[in-house]
Amino acid sequence: MKLNADPSELKQAVQRVADYTLGMDLTWDWPCGVAYYGVSRAFEVTGDKTYVERMAEWCDEYIEAGLPSWTVNTCAMGHMLLTLYEQTKDQKYLDLILSKVDYLQNKALRFGDRVLQHTVSARNDFPEQCWADTLFMAAYFMLRVGVMQGEKPLIEDALHQFYWHINYLQDENTGLWYHGYNHIAKDHMSGIYWGRGNAWAAYTMSRVRKVLPEGYLYPPFMHVGSSLRDQLAALKGLQREDGLWGTVLDLPESYGEVSATAGIAAAMVTQNNPLHAKYAQRALDGTLANIADNGRVLNVSGGTAVMKDIDGYLGVDRKWAQGWGQGLALALLAAVIENEQERINR
Repeated sequence: MKLNADPSELKQAVQRVADYTLGMDLTWDWPCGVAYYGVSRAFEVTGDKTYVERMAEWCDEYIEAGLPSWTVNTCAMGHMLLTLYEQTKDQKYLDLILSKVDYLQNKALRFGDRVLQHTVSARNDFPEQCWADTLFMAAYFMLRVGVMQGEKPLIEDALHQFYWHINYLQDENTGLWYHGYNHIAKDHMSGIYWGRGNAWAAYTMSRVRKVLPEGYLYPPFMHVGSSLRDQLAALKGLQREDGLWGTVLDLPESYGEVSATAGIAAAMVTQNNPLHAKYAQRALDGTLANIADNGRVLNVSGGTAVMKDIDGYLGVDRKWAQGWGQGLALALLAAVIENEQERINR
């Protein structure tokens, strides 16, 4: 994919966003999990080890202070732990990684054909519901651990989660993803095509092919590829003139939302269909236009449950910086830098 992107300018943007992110007052939960995943990706494409050092310092202090109990959402912190372990080989990081995996494999609530129920606390918050968010917080994490450890059953469980989330959440007629599915009521609740939910799906599906060696040997791998193909085809036609995607994708008057845009564009860049270049370029330009001089990513919607109606999604505030906005913006910038490096070296 050929993009109009100056690597030095992109790395400057990465530094601004990463520095702002590392200065945020985040806790051991999914906002930090996404944020520090983005910082980890920044390290991978820049080689700047200060990112690893700062995350390790934060992590070690948090371990000493005391960690929370695990939920699907807190398992998002595992992405950072993978980077710390890969770079330091410190056993305490691996122990935490394996503790999160044990929770997801043996203790987390599941329904139907062992589908992970989305959980945000120790309570049964959303009985027999699956959300697109879970793909980033848990399934993609399990896939990465399975690949690192050479654990085929863990890889298969991760792909199993992708398979069932696709079946429950993707509309085969439109290619778009619903935010959530209620297995008890057998419905999609409000039935909204939420922007960031589609980004969680698109980005993590694009990473499956990137991180899984010989993915074609796993039958669900083909299912994931077809799902992503149809989703991106649908998303192309819903991009706004400013390069953003709306927080409600098929509602023209909904506001442009930057975390959704960054996640979707990162998926396009990672998928590397050259005919997607013009859409990825518009999204990159739109995202860069929403990064302040101090590295704060603007126009990112706040935390969003599966709302009851469109007004619920449109009413979510976008005034403040959010960890997921920072992290997904870094994921996009890293994908573009990586793409340019691969294109030059080809």
